[in-house]
Amino acid sequence: MPGRRWTQRRWIDQSQPQTLQGAVLFSYLNAALAIVSSLVLHSAFLLVFLLMAAAAFGIANGRKVAYWAGVVLACLYALGELSIVVLGGGFAGILNLLFAGVLVVLLLHPESRHYVRNWFR
Repeated sequence: MPGRRWTQRRWIDQSQPQTLQGAVLFSYLNAALAIVSSLVLHSAFLLVFLLMAAAAFGIANGRKVAYWAGVVLACLYALGELSIVVLGGGFAGILNLLFAGVLVVLLLHPESRHYVRNWFR
């Protein structure tokens, strides 16, 4: 029954460790802010953030592929923010780099990796 399967999906899984829950929330927040930013500033990074939100949804639903996609996208995001700071992004660039770094740390935290190794499919 396809409808029943969809109702089992979650946006956030409360049984996951706080590090993964935080990473999922940060990814959703980044995607929401990217949508608003792209509407105002015509940002080119919208696709990356939408893919990050899709990866967060997969992480909340226990998908190992989504976890690794989230790690790759978060690292790309952090590298992009680092390049913006190096090129003179100012305080906003430093703040964005800080949030990008927090997202990478949350995803690569030993507790997150241990949980993914044992419980994700």
